Amino acid sequence: MPTYASRRRAFPILVASLLLAASASSLAHGPTRQKVTEKVTIEAPADAVWAAIKNFNALKDWHPAVAESPADKGNAVGSVRSLKLKDGGTLVETLESYDDAQKKYGYRAKDGGALPVTNYTSTLSVVADGGKSTVEWRGAFYRGFPNNNPPPEQNDEAALKAVTGVYRSGLDNLKKLIESK
Repeated sequence: MPTYASRRRAFPILVASLLLAASASSLAHGPTRQKVTEKVTIEAPADAVWAAIKNFNALKDWHPAVAESPADKGNAVGSVRSLKLKDGGTLVETLESYDDAQKKYGYRAKDGGALPVTNYTSTLSVVADGGKSTVEWRGAFYRGFPNNNPPPEQNDEAALKAVTGVYRSGLDNLKKLIESK
């Protein structure tokens, strides 16, 4: 049976071993979920703004990078939207929620497609703010490369930059289109 003194000498070694194991496992956990939220205030009533973006197949009408955005079941949950981008890229997205009264819908990408992301989900909503509107585009995703040491074009920074760029360019163009009417 070990003596008190031998157990006392072994304790720091045990603690150090546990800390080393914990830190090694935390380094090897892979990517963390990333989130992007972009907003724009538009000088128009919420109903008018929602009318411009509420159809799941309408992305082509207001996002400058989208050439085509047909949705096979319109605004019905489960509808699949096949985006064709002007630069030749593609994305396939599925409508997961739709609430006309709340002026909000949510969708999921089947894969990153033209974006360096995986497990991508997003919501688009319009909120009345007096006579103005706030449009919020929010997404959550993992980087394109699921393992440790991703190449630069598929790391967290590339994923954040790409999604932020998509949201920002879309929202800025939406504001310009609606406010110029």
